[in-house]
Amino acid sequence: MTKIIDGKKVSADIKEEIKIEIEKITESGQRAPGLAVIIVGENPASKVYVNSKAKTCNALGMYSEKHVLDAEITEEELLKLIEGLNNKEKIDGILVQLPLPKHIDEDKIIEAIKPEKDVDGFHPINLGKLVIGKNGFKSCTPYGIMELLERYEIDLNGKDVVVVGRSNIVGKPLGIMLTKANATVTICHSRTKNLSEKTLNADIVIVAIGREKFLTEDMVKKGAVVIDVGINRDASGKLCGDVDYENVSKKTSLITPVPGGVGPMTIAMLMKNTVKSRMEKI
Repeated sequence: MTKIIDGKKVSADIKEEIKIEIEKITESGQRAPGLAVIIVGENPASKVYVNSKAKTCNALGMYSEKHVLDAEITEEELLKLIEGLNNKEKIDGILVQLPLPKHIDEDKIIEAIKPEKDVDGFHPINLGKLVIGKNGFKSCTPYGIMELLERYEIDLNGKDVVVVGRSNIVGKPLGIMLTKANATVTICHSRTKNLSEKTLNADIVIVAIGREKFLTEDMVKKGAVVIDVGINRDASGKLCGDVDYENVSKKTSLITPVPGGVGPMTIAMLMKNTVKSRMEKI
């Protein structure tokens, strides 16, 4: 029988652990961790994410700042704001909500954040540390996926894992994390030939390509674990993932739903990274 991986519950457990950790910090006379979130423009999805992050900070007893900027802001003005936050003592983490307007170079903005405040784990220095196994910040979504696998006691040792998607935010860092956990990892993408052959042989399939119901029942073997990172809307406007959940779930041993799977984990791991940043300064 298929078991659902409940990201909402695991996320709530992690937040409770973080809340206790923050209480210990403040009770010892130290300031609470601080997170600054920057949003540029009026992207509705981005606004929802940013508000959710600010709300979570407050619920956990963290200090938070929200900087809502006009879409016409210059790259120079945004860089100046980041510089100020880099030097602000009560800010431990800086997050710039992506995507940014086209006239702003995202790479330049990410690289402007101090690596020790890059709680999104996107800075080249943190990605480099991940590759060579050094202590840095892990990208929140892949970090959340690894946490789900661990808390559901899914043994990765020697397992065949297929990751569909090669983005710098999910696919690539996730591949490194899985390899570190002794999984045998295949990263697939739009140019992969005979994709179904790869996914059918996998013990675990993780899909992060942003294509509605892309992974179908005939692409997974019986008893596989399937992790769906996608967030899409179907023809009727209903939220769905990159996996045809209704049919694929008939064959899986464990599967994440959308919503309520990977999504809640991303914010939880962002909070965990922010607390880590604060602890490193104490």
